[in-house]
Amino acid sequence: MASFRVADASEYLAITGVGIDDVKLAKKAWVFLGQQCKKFDITPVNYEFEVHAMSSEKLPFILPAVFTIGPKIADQESLLLYAKLIAPHDKNSSHVRELVRGVIEGETRVLAASMTMEQIFQGTKNFKQAVFENVQLELNQFGLVIYNANVKQLVDVPGQEYFSYLGQKTQQGAMNQAKVDVAEARMKGAVGAKEREGITLQKAAEVDSQTKVFRVRQEAIGIKEQAKVEAEVKVFENEREAVVAAAKAELATKKAAWDRQTKVAEVEAAKAVAIRDAELQMELERKNALRLTEKLKAEQLTKATVQYDTQVQDSNAALYSRQKAAEAKLYEQVKVAEASKAQADAQFFAQKLAEDAKLYAKQKEAESLAAVGKAKAEYVSSMLKALGGNYHALRDYLMIDGGLYQEMARINAGAVNGMQPKISIWSNGGDGGAGAAGSSVGGEGAAALQQVAGVYKMLPPLLSTVHEQTGMLPPAWMGALPKDGGAK
Repeated sequence: MASFRVADASEYLAITGVGIDDVKLAKKAWVFLGQQCKKFDITPVNYEFEVHAMSSEKLPFILPAVFTIGPKIADQESLLLYAKLIAPHDKNSSHVRELVRGVIEGETRVLAASMTMEQIFQGTKNFKQAVFENVQLELNQFGLVIYNANVKQLVDVPGQEYFSYLGQKTQQGAMNQAKVDVAEARMKGAVGAKEREGITLQKAAEVDSQTKVFRVRQEAIGIKEQAKVEAEVKVFENEREAVVAAAKAELATKKAAWDRQTKVAEVEAAKAVAIRDAELQMELERKNALRLTEKLKAEQLTKATVQYDTQVQDSNAALYSRQKAAEAKLYEQVKVAEASKAQADAQFFAQKLAEDAKLYAKQKEAESLAAVGKAKAEYVSSMLKALGGNYHALRDYLMIDGGLYQEMARINAGAVNGMQPKISIWSNGGDGGAGAAGSSVGGEGAAALQQVAGVYKMLPPLLSTVHEQTGMLPPAWMGALPKDGGAK
């Protein structure tokens, strides 16, 4: 026998029995024979507790809290857990209350033990959120959800006056701070007036000095910017001049190439005209020959009636001779045209080879000058490196290696070439040996006389040399020079 059951707005039907593997939840359903149906309420319930906890400093306190807890109706699986575990009991029964109380107290005590009293008191909001999250994790296994959690003010445990003393401390601190603030405000009022007067004078002087510095700085910046702009204009002008010079050089190069191409084209055009003229002349001569032949044929045909047999051979001979003459003339003209074309080609080729040779010679000359300069630079660099960076030694070596000293000697020799210097050589004779061989008696007197005689013998050539080189004559008491230059 079947019956139709309907649940209220805040209720659900939990159906078990035949045809149902576990538990079926519904708002309305048919209940058949062999099935059992039970209604359960899903209204949230308020649970008010005074949780006794202890901080990390081992200070006990009481945390009054009110939690609004009910089944999680948005999740079918959580609602099924609630129907299985909690719904068989009255939600206001001591069993459910103790279950919820145990979860809340356990999580609150664990969390409070990890925090100081100051952290709990100052961070009540964070503490409440942490308790809420930890309790919710435990209630999920029963299909319950916390709809609201209200943590009241922390209260001292009987016999403990921590929060009372803390309030007194805060009150006394506020009173003392108020007195200090009043005294400090009076002091600031008296000192602030004087400070404002001094600051006003200081700020005025500072603004004046900053104004002067700013004016000087702006003038310097203006001068710098003007110099910078002038330098940039000069650089731009130099760059433009360089670009114009490069463009002129490139234009000159292109003009030279164009002129050469123009001359070549003119020569080719002239030769082509000559060749075409020769060809047309040949064609004209050939047409004239054919025309004359046809004319002769017509004339002969009018008279050929009677004299055909007698004059046929003469006509053929004359025709043959004319053809040969025309062919000879045509051949001669063809050869002349070919010779003219060959000569023009030869002149053009010779001119092209000459221009190419000049260009190649200039390129090679430039390359040789560049190679010589590079070789000299490398040679001087290697020699300077070999001489240890001694510039004077390198200079002397280059002068010797370049034959500068030999050239100087040659120039000096050429300068004195053609001069006729007069060189006088004289001797006092060989009387020294005779003096040495004399007797020892009176030897010292003889030696003295010999020296005087040597000086007297030296005077004539000396006076002669002085006269020849300077034109001066000796005094009369010393002697006179003969006409041939000797001394008397």
